[in-house]
Amino acid sequence: MSDSRPLLVYYQLHKEYNLQSSTEEFLHFENPYQILIATILSAQTTDKCVNKVTKELFSRYPTPDALASADLSVIEHIIHSTGFFRAKAKNIIKTARMLSLVFQGIVPCDFEQLQKFPGVGRKTANIVMQHAFGINQGIAVDTHVKRLSLRIGLTKHRDPLHIEHDLTTIFPDTIWGEINSLFILHGRKICKARSPFCLQCCIRELCDYCITNKK
Repeated sequence: MSDSRPLLVYYQLHKEYNLQSSTEEFLHFENPYQILIATILSAQTTDKCVNKVTKELFSRYPTPDALASADLSVIEHIIHSTGFFRAKAKNIIKTARMLSLVFQGIVPCDFEQLQKFPGVGRKTANIVMQHAFGINQGIAVDTHVKRLSLRIGLTKHRDPLHIEHDLTTIFPDTIWGEINSLFILHGRKICKARSPFCLQCCIRELCDYCITNKK
């Protein structure tokens, strides 16, 4: 892979998608507390699904203190459609309690501290750091980022930690947050899991998958 290819991929995707006008494509939030809870809920489901339930959730529980004292069965009912609702309900209540008791209701701007909350791993911590605080700590590797990274030829690994390492090595840290968002948009619209629309792809001439399959 040439040194210039990763940046060419970025420039083409950046030209194709306007992130400023794509907010409806991602999680809705108004503060760090909301993006933390919403990202925990987003595991194994879509942002669209999460946005439907968080509208009611944050209306009824606008602060960590309110969510910390919520009835578990009520939370399970509200978030049921996100899947794995029992585990997620427990995690967000425990997270709210930690926020209230340990952090005085303030989401910590600390990558390691964030990973101590129930249901929060590197991916969630990366998303919260970037969206809540504007800090590019790393690149959140979800299914779209993983799929595109492998197809394009930006990594040979399949585990998120190694993929993140490869991506943060070849892309400058100033665009790490954008890489995640651009890959997600492209994965949803063009580079789909089962039937990618290679003929419509703006980076097909830079993609190992398209070149190899002559699409």
